[in-house]
Amino acid sequence: MNRPANETVTDPLAAFAEDVRAGLGRPSQKQLPPKYFYDEVGSALFEVITLLPEYGLTRADERLLERSTPAFAAWTSAPLMVAELGSGNGRKTHRLLDALASRRQITYCPIELSRPALIRCESEFEGIEGVRLHPIEAEYLDGIRHVASCRRSNERVAVLFLGSSIGNFDAVPALDLLRSISDALAPGDALLLSTDLVKPAERLRLAYDDPAGVTAAFNLNLLARINRELDGGFDLSRFRHQAFYNERAQRVEMHLRSVSRQTVPIRRAEIEIHFEPGETIWTESSYKYHAADVVRMCEQTGFRCEGQWIDEEWPFAQTLLTAG
Repeated sequence: MNRPANETVTDPLAAFAEDVRAGLGRPSQKQLPPKYFYDEVGSALFEVITLLPEYGLTRADERLLERSTPAFAAWTSAPLMVAELGSGNGRKTHRLLDALASRRQITYCPIELSRPALIRCESEFEGIEGVRLHPIEAEYLDGIRHVASCRRSNERVAVLFLGSSIGNFDAVPALDLLRSISDALAPGDALLLSTDLVKPAERLRLAYDDPAGVTAAFNLNLLARINRELDGGFDLSRFRHQAFYNERAQRVEMHLRSVSRQTVPIRRAEIEIHFEPGETIWTESSYKYHAADVVRMCEQTGFRCEGQWIDEEWPFAQTLLTAG
């Protein structure tokens, strides 16, 4: 498994401690980056979330992959390096890669911070004819730059950014990320981008606060991970999962709310964090879009829209873009 070093912090545990110290030490709203949801326990819980009846996002993404695959497969006849950002176990891209590999040689590069997810991805794609697997354990942009540096002169690069993960970024960072992806690609390379669309607030709330409590367990596991890896002292029974749709900002917010006054030591981060009753840790934003806004956003960052598909059952978009 290829694991290029992060350019700024080579020790993942040190990076985790640094982000926890910075996020929980904020003087106003405490925050934790959602990328740390996906340790082995978190990745397994998220796979369960994708199967819940209230969470239609993953099924919509898979339906649209079936519709967009013919156009994506016909986009170029050149050999391909397919880089998938936040691939998870790679299961839903299986059919797309089969279609691409029927026409040319494919190198599939899942890019993930979660090593357990990459291991499952290797198992999913092992032995598929016409597909060479090149897993990369890295941040998104480090991974794409690594892929771009490895391409042969006759190869195209196609980036898959599925699952509406772009929605985890605020407006300016989302534009910065898309611009950085565009800058890393050569003219004519492609991006297949999935985005969740605006829908009724109650439908969104249930998707992020399911009655079975799986999403709550997923959110609370972030504190459990801090306990396990950073010698934290969180008592999970003293926090509650909270999710709501912020209509003005057009995003779902997930928080962990303290139910009492408490002080929590996190020894490997060398901090103690005080919480007042009702105070929250903001763990995730999930922005929702209008389909036309997705095209405008991408065109601002150096891409050209080649096609867009909309799922009506769970309003959701997939957009095929090429780099200018």
